[in-house]
Amino acid sequence: MIKAIVGANWGDEGKGKITDMLAADADIVIRFQGGSNAGHTIINDYGKFALHQMPSGVFNENTVNIIGTGVAFNIPYFVKELNYIKESGIKDPKIMISDRVQILMPYHVDFDTYEEARLANKQFGSTKSGIAPFYSDKYAKTGIQICDLFYPEILMERIQNACEIKNVLLENLYHMPKLDPQKIFDEVMSYRDIVAPYIANTEEYLFNAVKEGKNILLEGQLGALKDPDHGIYPMTTSSSTLAGFGAVGAGLPPHKIEKVITVTKAYSSSVGAGAFVSEIFGDEAQELRVRGGDAGEFGATTGRPRRMGWFDCVATRYGCILQGATDVALTAIDVLGYLDEIPVCVGYEIDGEVTTTFPVTPKLEKAKPVLEYLPGWKCNLRGITKYEELPVEARNYVEFIEKHIGFPITIVSNGPKRNEIIYR
Repeated sequence: MIKAIVGANWGDEGKGKITDMLAADADIVIRFQGGSNAGHTIINDYGKFALHQMPSGVFNENTVNIIGTGVAFNIPYFVKELNYIKESGIKDPKIMISDRVQILMPYHVDFDTYEEARLANKQFGSTKSGIAPFYSDKYAKTGIQICDLFYPEILMERIQNACEIKNVLLENLYHMPKLDPQKIFDEVMSYRDIVAPYIANTEEYLFNAVKEGKNILLEGQLGALKDPDHGIYPMTTSSSTLAGFGAVGAGLPPHKIEKVITVTKAYSSSVGAGAFVSEIFGDEAQELRVRGGDAGEFGATTGRPRRMGWFDCVATRYGCILQGATDVALTAIDVLGYLDEIPVCVGYEIDGEVTTTFPVTPKLEKAKPVLEYLPGWKCNLRGITKYEELPVEARNYVEFIEKHIGFPITIVSNGPKRNEIIYR
């Protein structure tokens, strides 16, 4: 069976924990898009980890972890994470890298940084990880595939072609030093021997795995609202965050994806700019931020404090529609135990009219939240393993959200650890 684990919202929903948990029974876990610009926080028997590119199944000794073609592959980050994992007790992680994945080049990070500086107060809130320049090059066909490392003449030619275009921009737009193709070539070639043992024809491997009936997990990065086609454009990421892209970014038949587990948090958070209708501010936001998760709501990649908000039924319903959710996992419900009453956004007021349909970005920017208030449960939910043992107020909260989003909540997470989970 193939399952996709994806986000319903802006990212940071708790996908890493759900993947880590389900990977215990998975033969293969595949990262199918994104790069080192966002992280998944995982807490298990080995400790607490923030993974950026490595698939979250890497802690399971029997699981093969694949970096698919849709990923913006940052080799230095990969090496750093590989060492980090090995030092933590995973001596021989099973990892495969698609021989067609494209390399995030050193100049991609530079261009990301230069462009955000040029945009000044209109910037996108980028993590400056080089993601937008990487995907721009990929679709402009000036990118570098990892297989090019084994064909030095081809690699040098492609780097020279890329530098010719980029040096015009560096000189005339950004007023920064030009790129030296030879220096870039030498740096990239120094990676070759490090990654060579992991590079494989993953399409053929996965074709055979599907035929053999292997259990496969597709692990998404960020969430539906950051998708460049269907999200809060232009304040999105640069790769598709949807389960439908999982087939492309992994190299699998789309009709083989049987389950789409769409993850959403019991409240909202977001890193980066863009419309965020249920956002809260000041002391109210800070208290939720500090209580959130095991170490508070701070970005796993940047450490930036996340923007906070109440649960948004409108945005989450839309995210579940886009993902094609068969199951919804509601995470971090334990965080809300301090509240006497819990606001939930059930609609958007735009120009005096209330809608429950997620609008296009220009309308979204004008939207105000329509809130309903539910009684809190005022107790600690950690340690509860059966749904019927939750306080009635907590069950009412779950069922209220389920009714408004219109998709079944089958998993409730009541803590950051792998075993802090309730199945419905």
